[in-house]
Amino acid sequence: MLALNHSFADALPTMAVEALGADFPDPQIVVLNEPLARDLGLDPTWLRSDDGLRWLTGANGGHATAYAGHQFGQFVPLLGDGRALLLGDLPTPDSRVEIQLKGSGPTPFSRPGSDGRGALGPMLREYLVSEFMHAVGVPSTRSIAVLTTGEKVLRHHGYAPGGIVVRVARSHLRVGSVQYAAAHSPDLVRAVIRTAGFDAPEDLLATVMERQLELVAQWMRIGFVHGVMNTDNVALSGETLDYGPCAFTEKFRPAAVFSSIDAHGRYAFGNQPDIMAWNLTRLAEALLPASNEDAMREVLADMEPTWHRVWEKHVPDPQALAQAEDITTYNHKHHGGPVFIPRNRMLERAISSAEREGDLEPYFDLLTAVTDPYNSEAGPAWMAEPEGDEGEPFITYCGT
Repeated sequence: MLALNHSFADALPTMAVEALGADFPDPQIVVLNEPLARDLGLDPTWLRSDDGLRWLTGANGGHATAYAGHQFGQFVPLLGDGRALLLGDLPTPDSRVEIQLKGSGPTPFSRPGSDGRGALGPMLREYLVSEFMHAVGVPSTRSIAVLTTGEKVLRHHGYAPGGIVVRVARSHLRVGSVQYAAAHSPDLVRAVIRTAGFDAPEDLLATVMERQLELVAQWMRIGFVHGVMNTDNVALSGETLDYGPCAFTEKFRPAAVFSSIDAHGRYAFGNQPDIMAWNLTRLAEALLPASNEDAMREVLADMEPTWHRVWEKHVPDPQALAQAEDITTYNHKHHGGPVFIPRNRMLERAISSAEREGDLEPYFDLLTAVTDPYNSEAGPAWMAEPEGDEGEPFITYCGT
């Protein structure tokens, strides 16, 4: 069995509960990121073995982590990993990475009526989009593998094959982690600050503000719409976290909304900078038990100048981008941007083919293109063509 460290649970024992993955009848690897696995010191051959499959489905156990969060503006004091399991962490040359499962079954934080499982389609979406984001230099969690579980799960479109995604992140601490700590004790807030790698709350806020505003600028540059920017999905590490209802807008449409659960457009494409500013203000409030209002206000005063600086660095000609017929085509022609992105309907067709028909070829073809996105030979020319906004509105579902 692979031995992992449990740095999160060791540092924050009151925010980590031991849990096991569900007992799945026939887990099988659908896609395995062998280069990433090797980089982490994981043997792909072992991962494909019976012992490896048990480890990848959480049969050897891990921890579900506690956090709070504002969900669509409403504060929920306890959320936590309701269908996720933190297996542990591995050292890297400059730090460490955490390995977490999504869709591995219920945990003590699962909501009433939740099965804690995932469907294959959303897991394939997270794998492909997160690896694309990494390929174009956008900070993101990454994916090691997607597995089928041998079960069927009931979701919005009926029964679907069960799925698990195995992802890695520098840290799964999030704004919601600080909010949870703030609701319990100043000592717990200080412990989260230390675990995140900071000595002072002001330094944490200033660094996370820089990371997250720069991240949103990079999202906007490529037309990425996160779709569910709740505070529990804002990582202190600055990595893009949670790809449930994400999508890409081909035109720079501020009102673009794709998520089925964002009925009022709170997280529309053009709202993302303001929403991140709102989330960062909630972070400042959560840090108050370990700081004071004057110190938090001093850091927040730099929010607008920081946004303008990172926006101008990543988007050199905003007016031209806003007028472009296709964001990707414009970026490639004028700024050396990628040729291929996971266009919405293209990705949906590939996922549907895999999930409903068992045909993975379209998915792997698209995956090959978007993980080598600057190479025009990585995929057929039609994959680089805009899809347009004609026809029925495109809608994404979070997959829970």
